[in-house]
Amino acid sequence: MAAKTTIKVPHLGGIDVGYRLSSDRIDAAKPTVVLINSMCTTVSLYNEQFNSKSLTDAVNLLAIEPLGHGATSSVAEHFTYWDTATMALQVMEALGVSKAFALGTSQGGWMVVRMALLAPEKIIGLLPLGTSLDYESAASREKGCWDPKTNLLPFYEKWSVPNPDFVVDEVWRGLVANLGFSGTVSAETVSFWDTTLKEVYSGEKGRKKLRMALINLLERDGLLLRLGDIKCPVYWLHGPEDPVFGKIVPAEQIKLFTSSPEATLTFVEGAGHYLNATSPKETEEAILKMVGSKGPVFNITPTDANGSNKQALLNSRPDESGIGFGGS
Repeated sequence: MAAKTTIKVPHLGGIDVGYRLSSDRIDAAKPTVVLINSMCTTVSLYNEQFNSKSLTDAVNLLAIEPLGHGATSSVAEHFTYWDTATMALQVMEALGVSKAFALGTSQGGWMVVRMALLAPEKIIGLLPLGTSLDYESAASREKGCWDPKTNLLPFYEKWSVPNPDFVVDEVWRGLVANLGFSGTVSAETVSFWDTTLKEVYSGEKGRKKLRMALINLLERDGLLLRLGDIKCPVYWLHGPEDPVFGKIVPAEQIKLFTSSPEATLTFVEGAGHYLNATSPKETEEAILKMVGSKGPVFNITPTDANGSNKQALLNSRPDESGIGFGGS
């Protein structure tokens, strides 16, 4: 299920951004963790995190659906991961969040690192999960990463033809569920995501949204030469049997965060590609460890606290959509 709440930000001529908060508004006494979901998923990818009282008691969770995903829609048809990063920073500003930790799953890892590059004063910690930060290069394929252009270009070609009756392919829906969750979730969860993808990616609007999301994936630019400019802590979690990016690439790339005060890679046994969903316990532990390492973090700027963002805060409501993962 896509986000039930949206907020308007100005980037690209205007974007309605789908998002989900763990309460009815940002609690200024808690640090905020921004969550950016993986390819063709929605804020519901983070149901396990939203359903954890121990986590939501400690932090504000703010899940944001990237361009091309969920309830997010833009005036501009074309966009990149950099645009999603800018958009997410504008959502933070609109909700009065001056500083945040940022967690990104799979493609979300590329996006949250971009957020930290664009606004290092606002992103104070990064948690990339099951990701890579290179482009889809031959070098990465030699180290065990997938080959998306070979495997996914037929979908791009098919989705480039106008079709008012478009519904995302069953094969693609199966790829998202089975490759992403790596066979670790229940049949109920697979069915939930099958339904969600059909709801989000249908008709001409859905076809265009999906086509551009795929173009973003196939042509995403690498960040390796920029990682030395990241100055916040980085806690990278990865499955040792990750079917998309393997384990060689993350072990090499974590060493490139040379300006980070702490950059660690943890291999989580049994984790699927969408690691926060398949390994929620380890994900929560990493979030709380990072948040605890920074001490108190105040979220609302003085002007926001005095009401300049009152309407944005009043418009936000907790989204209770979707089901839990792993049968819960």
